[in-house]
Amino acid sequence: MDGVLDFSIGLTEGVAWPWPIAVYLFLAGISGGSLGVILTMMKLRGLSGDEPLLKASASIALATILLGMLCLVLDLTDPLFFWRILVFYNPTSVMSVGVMMLLFYIPLTAVLTVIVLRHSLKWLPFGLGGLVEKLGDIFNKARGPITWIVLFLAFGICAYTGFLISALIRYPLINTAVLPALFVASGVSAGTAAAKLLATAVFGEKRDSHTMHILHLAEWPMMAAEISCIFMIAMAMIFGMAGAQAAVTAFTTGVWATVFWVGAVGVGFGVPFALGMTGCTRSAAGFWTAGFAAVAGMMCLRLFILYAGQLNSLMLTPV
Repeated sequence: MDGVLDFSIGLTEGVAWPWPIAVYLFLAGISGGSLGVILTMMKLRGLSGDEPLLKASASIALATILLGMLCLVLDLTDPLFFWRILVFYNPTSVMSVGVMMLLFYIPLTAVLTVIVLRHSLKWLPFGLGGLVEKLGDIFNKARGPITWIVLFLAFGICAYTGFLISALIRYPLINTAVLPALFVASGVSAGTAAAKLLATAVFGEKRDSHTMHILHLAEWPMMAAEISCIFMIAMAMIFGMAGAQAAVTAFTTGVWATVFWVGAVGVGFGVPFALGMTGCTRSAAGFWTAGFAAVAGMMCLRLFILYAGQLNSLMLTPV
């Protein structure tokens, strides 16, 4: 008798992991990428103050990782029992390792945020501003080790999001060793863009400052790293086994191919590249357009990898 094996579990549209997971991957990438890049830049330049970009990246990192965890918990079959993954661990499980990292990353990021914003939140009512300042002064005594730990964990979170879904071995587009590197590259690129936007809008960073100029220059190798990773994934599929070759249709047909070419490539790469090459990023309109395009492009890339990777790899096998 002939039958079929469907490798999805059918949550939505025949995919095992639906859009909340893509949003979580996006937010976690922004969180780790933003904080990792800015902390690295500050370490390399010997800066140790509460720079506007550090304030922005810490705020973004904390807000996005908390929102991401909310998406992850709500996607669970029994959201009210999410605490079980905090109690029961499997060292051989990528998800368990990620949870252990998050248990350190989230509170330490919150502590770092309190440190860098302790003098900026005096306006909080009911004495909260004073409390934040006092806590920030206390935590600031351990700022050095906290910063180093958060720095390593930030890049670890970016890589973890790639390792998490690359464990789906049935999907050639997803199950590749290059995916964690792609998620790190795209995370730092979009995270840097988000930090620049918030630092300029809220914390008084100048668009033409020396620090911003350094980040503008750093975006080119970040973009090149993303493109290289995507190219390697595509080549591995084209010259891979039959299942991988069949999944190449993800890049050529269907709505998710449009999301990739228009959203990830056209908006995420094309718009910042064109604006950067023409010098339009020096203007306010060009600066904001390039920043939002980089962030939107990363979201499109996450959606493409997750959805197209699953939908174009569903296999029908005689049994």
